[in-house]
Amino acid sequence: MSDTLGTDTPTGRQSQGTPTVGDAAEPASPTSTRAAARRRGRAKMRLEIAVLSGPPIIMFVAFVIFPVALAAYYGFYRWHGYGAPTDWVGLNNYKLILTDPAFQQVLWHNFLIMVLSLVIQGPLAIVLALLLNQKIRGRSVIRVLIFVPFIISEVIVGTGWSLMLQSNGALNGLLHNTGLDFMRADWLANPKLALWTLMGIITWKYIGFAVILMLAGLQSIPEELFEAAAIDGASYWQIQRRITLPLLGPTVRIWGLLSIIGSLQLFDLVYIIWGQYISGTAGTSTMAIYMVGQGRNAGNYGYGSAVAVVMFLVSLVVAVIYQRFVLRRDLRGAVTQGVS
Repeated sequence: MSDTLGTDTPTGRQSQGTPTVGDAAEPASPTSTRAAARRRGRAKMRLEIAVLSGPPIIMFVAFVIFPVALAAYYGFYRWHGYGAPTDWVGLNNYKLILTDPAFQQVLWHNFLIMVLSLVIQGPLAIVLALLLNQKIRGRSVIRVLIFVPFIISEVIVGTGWSLMLQSNGALNGLLHNTGLDFMRADWLANPKLALWTLMGIITWKYIGFAVILMLAGLQSIPEELFEAAAIDGASYWQIQRRITLPLLGPTVRIWGLLSIIGSLQLFDLVYIIWGQYISGTAGTSTMAIYMVGQGRNAGNYGYGSAVAVVMFLVSLVVAVIYQRFVLRRDLRGAVTQGVS
């Protein structure tokens, strides 16, 4: 038959269904292979990010975002802490907060504590870190002793200092026994001294944390830089000013942010040492003390929730401004680039 699928000739001998060379599958190009590898890399990166950041994000939303949103909701009511809030007052709680002279005073106290903490603790921590970074005998013991107050409970610290600083306490007794009666004072109740007393306690309590951070920053600076500067004839203070302090800058700025947030949210030491009422007359009251006094202790949980929201917003605004103008140079270039 002339229309058969196969022939006996060498060129035409084909079996039915056998693919020709033109029908064979073409191999994948290098471009498509690289594109598939990039897609797999991006999918793997997203999976790793989801696995590693998922649990912290869930906890942050559950224990930070949700309570703040709930406090903002209660802040629109006059609520006594039990049952569903029904007495809607709108923005009245927030208006009362911002126009209350007592809140303005405690807000000023928080900002004053914030500035004094940066001015006092920062330079002192740098000096101590420079000293403890030298090869001196017993520096490990000194580091431990400086850090110990930071890990002691605030309740113990507050109770101990309140007993020592009373009018008939250990400090005034020591001054009397050493013939320094002219230095005896009412360290806790005198408005001219109470804030400085608080700053002394805060510095004693938290200076160890700042020193440890500074030491970590100093030890991350390559030793070769100091050796090269010394060979070039730089003095000790020139080395510290030209090399140490600039390279220690990121550590100092991170500590500054932590100190600012802690100062704006200060509560426990003030409440334990001065209490709700004495802190107001002594000039050491803070926003957190105001929140507890006007909220929980007064039975007005709606107003206290509004104060908590204002505290959160103040801390957030200060942190954003600090990050925008102070931490900007440290965060530049820290964004993770995509997988190429």
